[in-house]
Formats: sequence, C-alpha cells, structure tokens
Amino acid sequence: MTKKFLSAVLCALLLCPCPANGKDAFQRCLFVTLVQDPPVLSSRQEITRLIDFAKQARIDILFVQIYRSNQSWFPSAIADPSPYHEALNRLSEDPFRLLMGQARAAGIRVYAWLNMLSLGDNKDARLLKKYGPGILTRNRSAKKRLQDYRIDSQYFLEPGDLRVRKELLGIVEEILTAYPELDGILFDYVRYPDPSPDYGYTQMNMERFRQATGREIVEKTDLAWQDWKRAQVTETLCEFVKKTRAMRPGIGVAATGCAPYIRAYAEAFQDWPSWLSSGLVDFMTFMSYSPDAEEFERSVRDAESKVSDFTKVMVGVPAYKLAASPWVFARQLRFCRESGSGGFCVFHYGSLSGHPALARAVIGTNHP
Repeated sequence: MTKKFLSAVLCALLLCPCPANGKDAFQRCLFVTLVQDPPVLSSRQEITRLIDFAKQARIDILFVQIYRSNQSWFPSAIADPSPYHEALNRLSEDPFRLLMGQARAAGIRVYAWLNMLSLGDNKDARLLKKYGPGILTRNRSAKKRLQDYRIDSQYFLEPGDLRVRKELLGIVEEILTAYPELDGILFDYVRYPDPSPDYGYTQMNMERFRQATGREIVEKTDLAWQDWKRAQVTETLCEFVKKTRAMRPGIGVAATGCAPYIRAYAEAFQDWPSWLSSGLVDFMTFMSYSPDAEEFERSVRDAESKVSDFTKVMVGVPAYKLAASPWVFARQLRFCRESGSGGFCVFHYGSLSGHPALARAVIGTNHP
C-alpha cells in the first residue's frame, strides 16, 4: 500500500512543470509579517523604511506576507479583504504594488508569502462561515464547540479536503491576476499541525482514504494512513504550483519546510526533500528556529544530509527569539554561509526594526 501512495505522489509531481531557477548565488532573504506594529503595508513611510533597510542590508528577496488567517492585503472575493481596503484608503493606491515598485527599483525581488492551511485564531474566517468546521482537520476527540478544533492556538484546514484546495487555488489565482509583476510566491503552512500527529480525521478525508484503500483507519501509527496524509500535503502543494506555473510560467516558487526533518516527515507530514528533488519548487525556506546555536547548527546539518543540492535551501534564522543575544544571531547568520546553504531568511523584519543590534548583525554579514 505504501508503494501505491508513493506512486500517486510521484505522478502528481510529474504533472507539475517546475523548472529549477538555476541560480546558485547565496541569497539574503527577509520575512515581512503582517503582525508587526506598525504594519509595513499601512503607510508609504513604513514601506520606504523597509526598502531603505533592505538596500543597506543587501537583501535579495523580501517575503511579504499578504495572506494570513483567511485575511488579505490584496483584492479578494474569497478571503476577507478589509486589511487591503483599509490600507488602500490610507495610501490611495495598492500598498503591495507600491512596495514591489520600490523594491524593483532597488534591485530586490518580492515574493508573496502566503499562510495557506492555517486560519490562525480567526473564528470568523470566511471559509468557516461558508463550510463550517467540517473543513478543519481534527483528532478523534469529541467536538462540541468551534474552539474544540483549535490546535496550537489556531484553526487548521484539512489538506485532504477537496473544498479547501479549491478555495485556496482561487486565492492563488486572485493574487497572480492582481499582480503580474510579482517575482514569486512562498507557500507556507502547507502541512498538518504538530507536535501531536493525531489529525486528519475529517469526514471527507477519511472517506477518500477508504475509497482509495478499502481500509478503515485503525491507529494513528498505521503506515498506510501516515502515507495517505503525507500524500495529501504533497498533492495540495502540487495543485498550488500547477496553478501558479500555468498562469505565470517562469515565476519563482518556494515552500516552507519544518525543522527538524523528523518533525516535518513524521508530525507535519511534509516530505519536503522530495519537493526539491522532483523540481516541484525552486527552493525551500527551512524553519530552523532554535535559539541555541549548537542545536541550530545540528538541525541545518541534518537538513543538508537530506538533499542533494543544499543551495536550494534557504535557512530560516530566528531573530524574534534572539533579541537578548545578538551574538548568537550573528553566529547563526554566518553558519548559513559556512554550511553551504543557498542563503539565509531572517524571521522577521519587525524584530530587526525593533532591535538595532540584530539589524547591525544582518548588515554586517558580508558576502564572501
């Protein structure tokens, strides 16, 4: 049964025309979140401030969050676009397009960073209003209230639910239609929740599993069930990528992978090394977010052992955890280069703008 699932995943991957971008230069990347105060997309002043810092720090790619918790900073009929309209009214123009224009003038690429399967703590999400909690992944515990579905303080959509895929594909299409000048997309939260891997027990996902295998689910440790869930995650990402490549051939495509690898594979059900080896994505951002320097380095080395081309892995560095120890942050940035990775991606800009010592560490990390 395991071979059957793996074959299905491979077929899904082969349907994706995903050429590698061929670029092997060390990349300096920066996450820009929607939750920092003030939000970058809230004013021209904040956008200009970001671009000025990015130029000083020689940032190559900005991952700008424009979709989070089923809310959008772009024109949308599927997500709640109120954040976009509020900023549009303040600036009298599209804030994300303004940012991309300034970044392009500075030689900086911009990727739309999308939190796909997480609704955050948004109990009023449009998708929940439309479909109800049946689209949320769940364990086998009784659910009497919506909050019973919360996992790690957020609501997670079920990757094996075909309605979820359809709605999220619509969001991808909205973004690509609105922004033809976009350099790339970063698909984040394409996974099951963790640390407990006992999820996936939704009506649609279980019924699809039975139809595909003729089996009932017995235990969460059942290898066929685990393979099924891993396949749902990969197939979901593949559908996003197919839509993206079809609408914008040549656009950059990346995804976020959990760290350490065993967590990704056995708990989040992400087989992200296969996403690279198959050419599904151009590169991965690897969330190696330990504040301990030695643990961070072990995690990065472990990731390196799982892929044939480590230059396609951009290592996430947790600035948000290291405000009190900027020397550790600087060491982690240096190690990204020493490891042979494709680059670092700092999480996140708000932590740098609020802590000058961290900002200086990024600025002071030189190209070889």
